[in-house]
Amino acid sequence: MARIGVDVGGTNTDLVLECAKGVFYHKVPTTLKNQSIGVVEGVQGICRKAGIAPSEVETIVHGTTTATNITIEHNGAECGMITTEGFRDILHIGRHKRPYNFSLHFDVPWQSQPLVKRRNRISVAERILPPTGEIVTPLDERAVRDACALFRKRGINSVVIGFMFAFLNDAHEVRAKEIVLEEMPEAYVTLSSEVAKVMREYERFSTAAMNSYVGPKTAFYLRDLDSRLREAGVTSKLRIMQSNGGVSTVEACAKRPIRILMSGPAGGVIGGASEGAMAGEANIITVDIGGTSADISTIPAGEVKIMNPRDTYVSGHPVLTPMIDLVTIGAGGGSVAYIDEAGAFHVGPRSAGSEPGPACYGRGGTEPTVTDAQIVLGRLDPDMALGGDLKLDAGLSYKAIEEKIAKPMGMTVKEAALGIIRIINNNMALAIRSNSVARGIDPREFSIMPFGGAGPLHGVALAEAMSCKDVIVPVAPGITAAVGLLKTDLQYEHTEAVIVELMKAGEGQFARINAAVATLRDKVQAELDNDGIARDQQTITVIAECRYHGQGFELRAAMPDGPVTAQNVQVIADSFHDQHQQDYGYSYRKAEVELITLRAIGSASVRRIEIPTIPATDGSSIDRALMFVRATTFDDGRTLETPRYDRTKLFAGDRVPGPALLHQHNATTLVPPGYVAETLDYGNTRIRPIGA
Repeated sequence: MARIGVDVGGTNTDLVLECAKGVFYHKVPTTLKNQSIGVVEGVQGICRKAGIAPSEVETIVHGTTTATNITIEHNGAECGMITTEGFRDILHIGRHKRPYNFSLHFDVPWQSQPLVKRRNRISVAERILPPTGEIVTPLDERAVRDACALFRKRGINSVVIGFMFAFLNDAHEVRAKEIVLEEMPEAYVTLSSEVAKVMREYERFSTAAMNSYVGPKTAFYLRDLDSRLREAGVTSKLRIMQSNGGVSTVEACAKRPIRILMSGPAGGVIGGASEGAMAGEANIITVDIGGTSADISTIPAGEVKIMNPRDTYVSGHPVLTPMIDLVTIGAGGGSVAYIDEAGAFHVGPRSAGSEPGPACYGRGGTEPTVTDAQIVLGRLDPDMALGGDLKLDAGLSYKAIEEKIAKPMGMTVKEAALGIIRIINNNMALAIRSNSVARGIDPREFSIMPFGGAGPLHGVALAEAMSCKDVIVPVAPGITAAVGLLKTDLQYEHTEAVIVELMKAGEGQFARINAAVATLRDKVQAELDNDGIARDQQTITVIAECRYHGQGFELRAAMPDGPVTAQNVQVIADSFHDQHQQDYGYSYRKAEVELITLRAIGSASVRRIEIPTIPATDGSSIDRALMFVRATTFDDGRTLETPRYDRTKLFAGDRVPGPALLHQHNATTLVPPGYVAETLDYGNTRIRPIGA
């Protein structure tokens, strides 16, 4: 049966299809007003390309930026919040952190762009006390109904319920939800204990508020997409990529859209890790450069990293949900170059997107972009974009750069275009350093992997800036994120707060830990059962999130096999010490270790896409792949006659010396002078200095 991976970006929608006839790739413009239209058109188009009927598709795995874009554009739902009396301002106060310690002018996102406006945060009487979750003040149900009446009057239909210490006892939140749905049957309701059953009220409330803020629009998009696919004759299962690198169902993600805030970039990291394995490289720095943004992640020893909870911020708001460790910046092919009021030269983060797009698209865009600079420098051939399917106008690129950059700066158009490329490369290099060098990782031991439609044009420059050992270009660079969607497993996570000092724990504490583990296993198993996964295909892992007594955040530690007892509790402590040593370079082996949260991760393995190998070189000349020769300007300012090769006609073992461009439908790879590109077994490419 056929499977499709669909990754929707800000500019293009990328698709990969695996079926009995082979692996097929496709790319269509993103329909920004309703992304589901472009997804359906892309699915139909790739099925035609493969010569199969849409009804033959068994599964579609989708990476989406819908929830992410809502947070960036600040156009989520108008939310109401019901919270504990005396605590309505927690979302405003936050942690009293200054984003920039020494700046007199800075923005505080949780205050300037609140997820729930203060007038819509209603407090009610109720109180639960730690550490047992004892109820000391019953829930004022009349006050909850009055809050609902106020929400109805204000036209609010998305409600957050967050009570103090609900992570220890969720009875009040559950009852409040029942009342809200009685009073407002169509309301979108989020409980803090459902989305983040962990301590820290500000982060928990913020997570619940974010869920309700992005929830209505995200749920509508996912269900609308599912419906449109059915209408188009696609009866396959639709799965959604989550921020943690696993996939889930439409309904699960519609209820908890915070799980998919980093859905799109996650597919690229998974795909990059897989491509690294295919190239025999364990240490990879992925740089996914699309039309709008660049997503950067470091993969040491082939292991995709999950962010620490303290780092999981989205648009300035803390969100306690597992996310792949990556950095996103506004740097892509559509990033706009401009001169500010003070005369400084900038590129990005604003993007021309796909509508109107770069000037060369001829859709009304007049501002110069990175893509326009690549065309002016001869690195993109205007008649070869998307294999010739997208015709570009080089004259419009030249005009935009000349009028907006070159003349105001008193430089030639070529100098201005080179300046655009150098600035965007420097921006990306700084982001790579923040995700590698700043965390104790030596880039000299890593290969850089550029992908996305624009990635392979920047690969060598970024490798030089970071002193990486070489460049690995994936088989289908422009579709790598979509390929990653077909290389990941179904995954669910649940948490339970259990605060215990491990070295002082007695039988009562061990009983609490083991009861919580059993509850978590049942929850995860129920979700996998509902998704039709056979019990023998389910894998459930429970991990402990621990800290030294008095620390502010936790690290993940392994749990022992079987129930936790006095005899094996040291397994958790030792694992925590080891993780602390790895992350921070030191540990306190004799210090008390506190268990804070238990997390259960349930997964089910799915069949991975299999990329076929290509024939080995027969010793014939690479001229078999030669297309034509054109002038191209490189980073050192030299303009050289540069051959273009059809990358799909190269065999494993073929070596292409620079200068050269490698063409394929979804991306163009730049091989500068002094470098050589070697085709590897799967059609991927390694670029390194000649003689290295």
